[in-house]
Amino acid sequence: MGGSGRRAVVLGAGNVGRGFLGQLFSESGYEVAFVDIDRPLLEALNARRGYRLRLVDNAGALELWVGPVRALHAEDKDGVAEAVAGADLMATSAGVRALPSLARMVAAGLARRLAQPDGPPLNIIICENLKDAARRFRDLVTAELPASLHGRLSERVGFVDTVIGRMVPLLTPEQRAADPAFIVAEPYKELPVDRAGFVGEVPAVVGLEACDHFPAYVARKLYIHNGGHAVLAYLGYLRGHVYGYEALEDPAVE
Repeated sequence: MGGSGRRAVVLGAGNVGRGFLGQLFSESGYEVAFVDIDRPLLEALNARRGYRLRLVDNAGALELWVGPVRALHAEDKDGVAEAVAGADLMATSAGVRALPSLARMVAAGLARRLAQPDGPPLNIIICENLKDAARRFRDLVTAELPASLHGRLSERVGFVDTVIGRMVPLLTPEQRAADPAFIVAEPYKELPVDRAGFVGEVPAVVGLEACDHFPAYVARKLYIHNGGHAVLAYLGYLRGHVYGYEALEDPAVE
């Protein structure tokens, strides 16, 4: 995976970052730079320049090696700003509460990037569990930049909403201790994104599906994916089950 010279920066190396985005970006030819605050995780990623991703479903398991990757600590402000300034693609997957601090990191890098009168566009895919996440993050970043750069920000930086459907189960403490970078996920590999959020061409990323009517994809995810899981949980609880797979195997629930 990876190796074309293109660079992607992922803010947040957790379940979505490593369990989904890292795979898609790496398979698309990007070197991935993760930004996080988990030092053991960052050390493991930098030591190996990659990590193990195990895809599991009822048919079995497939283990992949995702790389090349590198990792930066969020406190390395200059390093993060440099990575943002030179990125070809970005994504956030650090959680809603982290967005204000992410905005400051991104703004520092964009200030360097936008200081040049011309340059390629940069699109930031916002993978957060928040309605209108792209607009809200754009507003946070805008507030951190001088007014003189606001025009260039609008012209050269896209903030893109998405819907995350891949599920990533929790690892056991033993698994985390044995390999801090190891992660397990389901094989689902679609990443619907709002086409209207991009500046310039939509990047060629494995699994990325640019949608013209994005609100419909949000509704589909909420009512079918989230709603289906909620109904399964309610019915499974009433039947005395502890885990979702037990409820799925119960004819009364099915």
